[in-house]
Amino acid sequence: MNKLAVVALGGNALLRGDEKGTIEQQESNTMDTLENLVFLLEEGYDLVISHGNGPQVGNILLRNDAGEQMYGVAPMPLDVCVADSQGGIGYMIERMFRNLLNKHGIQRNIISMISMVEVDKDDPAFENPTKRVGMIYSEEQAKKLQEEKGWAFKPSPKKDGGWRRVVSSPFPKQVMNKEVIESLARQGNIVIAAGGGGIPVYFDENKDYRTVDAVVDKDLASATLASSIGADELYILTDISFIYKDFGLPTQEKLEFLDYADTVKYLDAGTFGEGNMAPKIRAALNFVENGGKKSVITEAKKLADRSYGSKITMHYDQ
Repeated sequence: MNKLAVVALGGNALLRGDEKGTIEQQESNTMDTLENLVFLLEEGYDLVISHGNGPQVGNILLRNDAGEQMYGVAPMPLDVCVADSQGGIGYMIERMFRNLLNKHGIQRNIISMISMVEVDKDDPAFENPTKRVGMIYSEEQAKKLQEEKGWAFKPSPKKDGGWRRVVSSPFPKQVMNKEVIESLARQGNIVIAAGGGGIPVYFDENKDYRTVDAVVDKDLASATLASSIGADELYILTDISFIYKDFGLPTQEKLEFLDYADTVKYLDAGTFGEGNMAPKIRAALNFVENGGKKSVITEAKKLADRSYGSKITMHYDQ
């Protein structure tokens, strides 16, 4: 049986720096990133790809707001906006990857899936919404929307101030259709799934699926999916090459090979920034803890030169 890898695209995989996010820019960035995955296919890996959607779903929410304010167009809820972003980004990844594989003479089918993710309706995260989404509002606008729609708001950290809507980020219990994803991938198809962390849903008292205004962490959802389909390896691609202890401080130290126990110690000691690296570390640990052989956090180009960035395993091995 071929090795199965889940690759979570993030960081600058689709958008970079201060780019406007035109489709031409996103397609070019996507092609550059996917080029670094070709070696996995050449080595016989089966492949599942997940991706972030922060800027894209943010733009969809902005269009929502503009359409409602200017033309009275009924806005779509957050779950539909996440689904929209999954479809658009999945299509872009699929088309770029098909062109890339054609260039390399590789024959693989590619399929994009709209993915729901089950969460617990009683998850403690719902008591403390933290994920900022959508546009920046004035305090007056925020108060009005809070009264009209029940949205929660927090001050924007940006210099120009204002207020932004915040939603919860519950833990992903399972990615729906995981059996289908595994079956397709094990047959040699490249599957794009769990985009943007998936669309959070929960069971109600009638066992019906209901939606909730929330977003799921993309890397944690990817780790959950990877564990559930028996993946051997999880690659979390970001915009830095390695994990660093005390990043940006005089004591900064590159951590290239890590075992589970030492990684937990570093995490508990606050070594990794909560706003950036810590969530990725937790996702990597979750995968290894649940049977994964190794989890790699790195920049996409480190895959192409096979230096791999930082690797986390249950036991130290180089």
